Amino acid sequence: MKALACTQCDRRHDPAQLINLCPCGGILYPEYDLAAIRRAVTPTEIARGPASLWRYRAVLPVADEANIVSLGEGWTPLAPAARRGPFAPFEQLLVKDESPNPTGTFKARGMSAALSRAKELGAKAVALPSAGNAGAAASAYAARAGLSCYVFMPVDTPAPIIGECIAYGARVYLVKGLINDCGRLVGRGAGERGWFDLSTLKEPYRVEGKKTMGYEVAEQMGWTLPDVIVYPTGGGTGLVGMWKAFGEMEALGWIGPGRPRMVAVQAAGCQPVVRAFEAGAATSELYRNAHTAASGLRVPKPLGDYIILRVLRESGGTAVAVTDEEMLLAQRELAETQGILAAPEGAATWAGLKRLAGKGWVTGRERILLYNTGAGVLYPELLSIEAPVIEDPDAPGALDAVQ
Repeated sequence: MKALACTQCDRRHDPAQLINLCPCGGILYPEYDLAAIRRAVTPTEIARGPASLWRYRAVLPVADEANIVSLGEGWTPLAPAARRGPFAPFEQLLVKDESPNPTGTFKARGMSAALSRAKELGAKAVALPSAGNAGAAASAYAARAGLSCYVFMPVDTPAPIIGECIAYGARVYLVKGLINDCGRLVGRGAGERGWFDLSTLKEPYRVEGKKTMGYEVAEQMGWTLPDVIVYPTGGGTGLVGMWKAFGEMEALGWIGPGRPRMVAVQAAGCQPVVRAFEAGAATSELYRNAHTAASGLRVPKPLGDYIILRVLRESGGTAVAVTDEEMLLAQRELAETQGILAAPEGAATWAGLKRLAGKGWVTGRERILLYNTGAGVLYPELLSIEAPVIEDPDAPGALDAVQ
């Protein structure tokens, strides 16, 4: 790693310091000596690495291997969708399932990288706002790293996720408000209490863990890329991280110049990026009264909106919003036809693809990749638990009601 580059003013910063944003307010990206890495590392060597995101350690920010904080994250399944039911028209549809990650979501990737670097740079306590899964992942990796962790969550965060954070030893506080309200408290605590702020894209390293999804997809597809990537977008770190990865891989000589069309899927009740994209704006406006059952999509104004919108336009992609009803139907269809019980955020990608296919924006012949970012079991309140009860299993007619 050579420097931390501002994505807004292009100023370079010394990476050997705990730092959040550039003084101009821009998001910082780690920058590597890719020419040197190209001479030293080949895809063949990568293939001999561990079955985790740390197989890409050459382009990750930890200097000393002893500081790596890992629970086995990454190298998740990439599988072709079975062509049955509503999936039948799609000849080359792929699903990248992030639910096998530690803590059940893709958030483990970002927190592994971020907590590793925070530990390496001497942080003692970290804090973040979270609508759910990021808080759980941060709590787990902070526990592994031996750091104190403070998590601020909206009061309506799913109870199992709150309980998970507490179980990992994090100090959890519920806030009557949205994630941006939680973020203001974290910012105050960082200034007054000395916490290192782990908020989405407010530190340089969560994006580095998330970008490994792009490296993995390329490797799993024989160092090629799909035509279209459909991604659920709250804070958008995964989407922009993959775009960063594609640029790095081309500089390394591992892929060519072709890029997927990137699609950001948001909830109809919280769609700041969709509205900004449709308006041709460079940034989004705060989305008032944000609401959706997919807590990870309830981000009223992403800090990295200007990067997300830039990626969508550079890639020839688009942004689409889906209703909670469409998400829940998509969740059921993924479970019943693919055997994947997706989080509502992940299910939103399938709902979004159906909308885009209906408009003719994609065809059934293209190589399309959906990201399921987490496990549906983390949202038990969205799952049906109604089932017939057999009162007497030994009665002669016990099976009469079975259909």
